[in-house]
Amino acid sequence: MPDNAIELHGLKKVYRGQGGEPDKVALHGLDLGIPAGSIFGLLGPNGAGKSTTINIMAGLVNKTEGKVRIWGFDQDENPRMSRASIGVVPQELNIDPFFTPRAALEVQAGLYGVPAARRRTDAILEKVGLADKAEAYARTLSGGMRRRLLVAKALVHAPQVLVLDEPTAGVDIELRQMLWDYVRELNAAGTTIILTTHYLEEAEEMCDRIGIISQGNLVACDETSALLARLDAKALVVTPEGDADLPGLPDGVRGETREDGALVLHYRKSQHSAMDLLDHLRGQGITIRDMATEEPHLEDVFRELTRAA
Repeated sequence: MPDNAIELHGLKKVYRGQGGEPDKVALHGLDLGIPAGSIFGLLGPNGAGKSTTINIMAGLVNKTEGKVRIWGFDQDENPRMSRASIGVVPQELNIDPFFTPRAALEVQAGLYGVPAARRRTDAILEKVGLADKAEAYARTLSGGMRRRLLVAKALVHAPQVLVLDEPTAGVDIELRQMLWDYVRELNAAGTTIILTTHYLEEAEEMCDRIGIISQGNLVACDETSALLARLDAKALVVTPEGDADLPGLPDGVRGETREDGALVLHYRKSQHSAMDLLDHLRGQGITIRDMATEEPHLEDVFRELTRAA
């Protein structure tokens, strides 16, 4: 097993302008290493370059410059093994409506050269909850079942790296939970997972490590806990006895009153402490019934980094 499942060095992609339009640079010399065995979140706003990066890794888009290694295989020197090491679950529900799930998996396995004796079609269908729909035409499947079928197709050649591109977009809570349970099971068995999602709470819960792309540049890449610790912000939530108006606050502290009457004080940990703020409130005549602190979420970090970029 290599140290990094994915290695990108100086990855650049330029889409040439048509009809006199200027060229568009989608990736500006991206350097990125994704540790083997991790669940890695690749995040960024729309148009940041995430899909371009994924499509280059999967061999679906030609890079302009740079080096790509998938599971230790150089994409230029050994494209066959590089492509065989990665499976991609696309965001679009692109399936053949006249194939059954079993037939779709068999065809996909054949395209990857998986011998009939080594195919795991029924086992994969069972894992994604499609065993009872194995002989149903894909056009009769619900949106959630089609999403499961895409996951199954990406697994037929047992790739070491699995890319999930917005896998839970538009799916119900039950399917989302089933998918995450299966992803954790695959990861525990050694599969490296790369996840793109706009549901940042999912990335915060699932991912060991997160990279954030903005305007074709990697603006952050670190362990999830380290990214969250980057923000100096914190919030003190105070529930007063009875009704209480928000008093004057120290410099650098922003306050708000929630609908339930709680007073929320937003402050920087490097400038203030929760105990000092509690003493300040008591000094303003506020009797405190309860209090709690809130740490920043990944969404706060995401906004801060992409805004700066």
